[in-house]
Amino acid sequence: MSQRKASDDAGRATIRDVAQRAGVSVASVSRVLSGNYPVSDELRRRVMKVVRDLDYVTNAHARSLAGGGGTPTVAILINNITGAAFAHVAQGVEGAASLRGWLSLVGTTGDDPERELSLVNLMRQQAVAAVILLGGAYDFDEYQLRMARFARSLDAAGSHLVLVGRPPLQGDVPATTVDYDNEGGAYAMASHLLSAGHRRVLVLPGHAELTTAQGRLTGARRAFEAYGVPLDPKLVRHGSYDYAYGYNAVGDALRHGPDFTAVLAGTDVVAAGAMRALGAAGRRVPEDVSVVGYDDIPLASHLTPQLTTVHVPYEEMGRVALRAVADRREGGADRRKGGAGEHLVLGTHVVVRQSVQPPRRGD
Repeated sequence: MSQRKASDDAGRATIRDVAQRAGVSVASVSRVLSGNYPVSDELRRRVMKVVRDLDYVTNAHARSLAGGGGTPTVAILINNITGAAFAHVAQGVEGAASLRGWLSLVGTTGDDPERELSLVNLMRQQAVAAVILLGGAYDFDEYQLRMARFARSLDAAGSHLVLVGRPPLQGDVPATTVDYDNEGGAYAMASHLLSAGHRRVLVLPGHAELTTAQGRLTGARRAFEAYGVPLDPKLVRHGSYDYAYGYNAVGDALRHGPDFTAVLAGTDVVAAGAMRALGAAGRRVPEDVSVVGYDDIPLASHLTPQLTTVHVPYEEMGRVALRAVADRREGGADRRKGGAGEHLVLGTHVVVRQSVQPPRRGD
């Protein structure tokens, strides 16, 4: 009779069943499942494979009575769960959490600061291991103060705030930031258009107050300055990171000018809207107008033509965020509380596809 069958006959699999199948001690299994102790990757993989094979479910009540903290849980808070870019970050967080036997919760803020505040406070009350906030932030002093309060409140409760894809908080705040080279990616992409000969570029960076958009516009401006080319302020149009923004901004620019030979879109979704507006106006991409995006989500390679864009390692950002939390917990009480958090920055790069070519002679 197999071990799985024996466990089924006796009822739900126990932690001793897991330890026996994995060939390790019960204490080792407990360390892997708790996430509170450093264990090797090989041990974690071996134990978690048996956990899945036996369909083992931790008895959280028994663990809490025994003085354990239960299964660590991370709360992932995102503006819009349907947004493709940060859905990949959430996937990275969840995948890394699952390997450690942790749980993940996902909440949506709807870009509402008050809802964000409520969710962070709720997660603090639930004693989550960390609150991970995804996406750009609005550059207001009030936001900085509010997030600093969040971070200190979570830290006092034994939790931790992680900011992903937004700038670090100012001052000595116990929060970890996992960011990417946003400005550098925009600089490289604008340079790609300029090196192809484009001089009149419609720039769609996003909302003017959004830190993500500010970084992308700053990077583009630096590239224009480096090439000695003026960036016409009338060719910079702000808006939300959605399809309608790209479609409407391009349509308006085509009707009212000034003329342009390329579109530098703040996201791939915005670029898709821009390409649709160009097609509706009888303009071909890239023969008449070149278009580039930012993010490198799967949509970029499914458009016709395939979109040249900036690759952002979103899923890796999620994995790094979760590892930062796990390292902090496994480092002992001295690392779990107080002190300024880390600021980790991942690289970006241009992915060249088919949506750019030099402007036509005379343009």
